[in-house]
Amino acid sequence: MIYEIFIKNNAWLTILNGLLTTVEISAFSLLFGTILGAIICACRISKIKLLSILARIYISIVRGSPVLMLLMLFFYGIFAETNLSPIFVAVITFSLHTAAYVAELLRSAISATDKGQFEAARTLGFSKFQAFKFVTLPQIFKISKPVYQSTIVNLIQWTSVVGYVTITDLTRVINNIAARTMQPMITIIGGLLIYLSISYLVYGIFFLSERRGEKNGH
Repeated sequence: MIYEIFIKNNAWLTILNGLLTTVEISAFSLLFGTILGAIICACRISKIKLLSILARIYISIVRGSPVLMLLMLFFYGIFAETNLSPIFVAVITFSLHTAAYVAELLRSAISATDKGQFEAARTLGFSKFQAFKFVTLPQIFKISKPVYQSTIVNLIQWTSVVGYVTITDLTRVINNIAARTMQPMITIIGGLLIYLSISYLVYGIFFLSERRGEKNGH
């Protein structure tokens, strides 16, 4: 039965293509979302009141909106009359959505850093940039790492809704195979195992990087 569902008639190749689409959307969304999130965080903690207010509004609206509704808004509304590919629209949507979460986790990490170490570095002759780079930034990375890895896993899970805008991702492939083979239970469990494997791969990468950092630290 497993052969009939996942291998026969190049089903495995279809699943692989769907998986690559999921990874592609997730990777680009994470990259652009992290960069944009850092910019929004800078605006959020800025002393310029207007920038701070606009950043707060953005974070509140995006984090409070279902990602599927945002995706449909962009695909069927804002970009409906353009020639942008569905994947590109999905990347835009998930980048904007991820940015709101990254901005907030960075702000929380910055608030949790030891300000005394920064001030001590300044008294030792470090410039503000040097003190931030060598003292504050490593603390931000350490504090935000657990939440950031969860954000990555959540992003991968969020992408499972892209089938609503005609994208053949892993979830849509699994759904199509389940309908074709009339074996939804086994097919969906197989899809869940693939998503779980990706999630634990992410956790594994972070775990190994942390162990490597500890080893280099010693």
